[in-house]
Amino acid sequence: MTDLRSGIQEAAAAIRRRTGLVPEIALILGSGLGALADEIAAEAALPYEAIPHFPRGSVEGHAGRLILGALEGKRVVAMQGRVHLYEGYTAVQVTLPVRVMRALGAGTLVASNAAGGINPQFRAGDLMLLTDHINFTGTNPLIGPHDPALGPRFPDMSRLYDAALGGLARRIAQEEGMTLRSGVYIAVAGPSYETPAEIEMFRRWGADAVGMSTVPEVIVARQMGMRVLAVSAITNVIGGIRAEPLTHEGVIAAAKELEPRFIRLVRRVVREMSLSG
Repeated sequence: MTDLRSGIQEAAAAIRRRTGLVPEIALILGSGLGALADEIAAEAALPYEAIPHFPRGSVEGHAGRLILGALEGKRVVAMQGRVHLYEGYTAVQVTLPVRVMRALGAGTLVASNAAGGINPQFRAGDLMLLTDHINFTGTNPLIGPHDPALGPRFPDMSRLYDAALGGLARRIAQEEGMTLRSGVYIAVAGPSYETPAEIEMFRRWGADAVGMSTVPEVIVARQMGMRVLAVSAITNVIGGIRAEPLTHEGVIAAAKELEPRFIRLVRRVVREMSLSG
C-alpha cells in the first residue's frame, strides 16, 4: 500500500458494504481481554483478512475480528485483538485500523492492553488507568510522507489521555469497589521481555507499567483528534531476577482472570460516557 489515505478509504468502504452502522466509540481489546467483544449486539463481524489492507495478527489471545454493533446504548466498533510491531509490521500498518475506525465515524478511542507492573505498589491483577506514556519502541507511526487530511504533521501530545474520561473511570471503579491504579505506560517493541537493568531504567524514568502496544495507536488517534481512554491489565509485577520465567501463556492467563472486572468497568464507562466532549 503506497497511498495511506486510499488504503483507509478502501478498508472503510469494504466495512460499509457489510453494515451502515456509524460507530461513536472505537474499542481495542488487548491480550486476554477480548471477551467484551462477545457482549456487543453485533450488526457485523469481519475477520481482519476480509478487510483490505488490514494487518493480520498471529499472536495467541488476539482473535482478529472487527465487530460493529451496540454496547450499553452506544454504537461501537471493536477490534478483538490487535497486531504489534514485533510481528514485523511497520508502525503505519499497526495503526491503520485506528485510522479506519476514525473514518467510519468513531470520535472516542477506548484502548486496553496487558502490561507488566513496574511500580512496586502494584499487584498482579490490578487495572491501571493510563495518565501518560513513553514511546520507547524506536519508531513512530507518523514517520513518512505527510497527508494533511489525516491530521497535523506535528500534533501536540501534552494531553494524550482525556481527563474527563479518566475521571469517569475512577468514579466508576470506586463505586464498583475496584482498585484502579493510575500511571505512566512505557511501550517497547518486544517481543523479548525486559531485562532487570531495563526495568530499573524504566522505573527511574517514571514508568509504572510496560507493554508492547497501545502507544502507536494513541499517537495516531490524537493526531486525528480522537478522545482517548486507555486501561492496562497488570498481569505481573517485574523487578530484578524473577524466581519463575515470564511467559506469554502466563500473561494471557492472568489477563483472563481479571477480565470480568475489566468488562464491568468498560461497560459502565461506555454507558455513562458523554460523547459531546
